[in-house]
Amino acid sequence: MNRNLLTASKELLVRHEGLHLRPRPISGNDLIIGFGRNLTTSGISLSEANILLINDICSCEKQLLSHIPDIYNSLNDTRKSVLINICFSRGINDLLAQAQTLAFIKSADFERAANCMLASRWAKQTGRRAIELSELMRHGKSSIIEYSNNSYKRS
Repeated sequence: MNRNLLTASKELLVRHEGLHLRPRPISGNDLIIGFGRNLTTSGISLSEANILLINDICSCEKQLLSHIPDIYNSLNDTRKSVLINICFSRGINDLLAQAQTLAFIKSADFERAANCMLASRWAKQTGRRAIELSELMRHGKSSIIEYSNNSYKRS
């Protein structure tokens, strides 16, 4: 497609479709987002999903830096990724409600922090994810744990 055709098409579609930053129902059960992207029939591409994920990771880090900068900045990248993962899946408020776990992390008592993570309602709800994240928090290394045959093993 040539640049002029792309520009002209984009201008028309922006004007006619409008911008919707949240999914919006249209005829039938279809949902649109952005400039008229039909999520029901078109979905999103892998590259679009990756862009959304990167944006969400950056948003989680921004929230962690805003709410618990002293804890977050004291961690290595593996442990930071655990907090990002929990923030992503549960939201910052749910993470902040885990005061005892955060207190153990703040005092660098990662053994107790991991045990506290495993004893939570969240762990019962998320199963393997909680086991993996607690082990990453406990050891601070991503290479020490591998999942196979429905169990985690140290490598």
